[in-house]
Amino acid sequence: MKVIIVALAFVAVAAAAAVDYVPQILRSESDQSPDGSYQYAFESDDGTKREEVGQATEILNEEGKPQKVVFVRGSFSYKDSEGNLQEIVYTADDKGFHPEGPSIPKSVSRR
Repeated sequence: MKVIIVALAFVAVAAAAAVDYVPQILRSESDQSPDGSYQYAFESDDGTKREEVGQATEILNEEGKPQKVVFVRGSFSYKDSEGNLQEIVYTADDKGFHPEGPSIPKSVSRR
């Protein structure tokens, strides 16, 4: 029983040491307009970065009536577990979420 308690104590110490580093925010910006449009960006000292812009617009719904929506475009990047920089660029609109980047699988077209 003592061996299990000692082993669990070592695991707890190792786990605490692994999450000891907390990235520092280098830049953080945000702005929101009354119409729902916005801009957002942040960057941390571990290489994580995100930028996003939302543009309020009006489209016609299925019934042909105007509907307010926000179209989004942005990007984020981070270092993966192997230290490689991963970057994703995306848009979101009335057709869905559309990410692109080397780590995103390409869709297969059917003929």
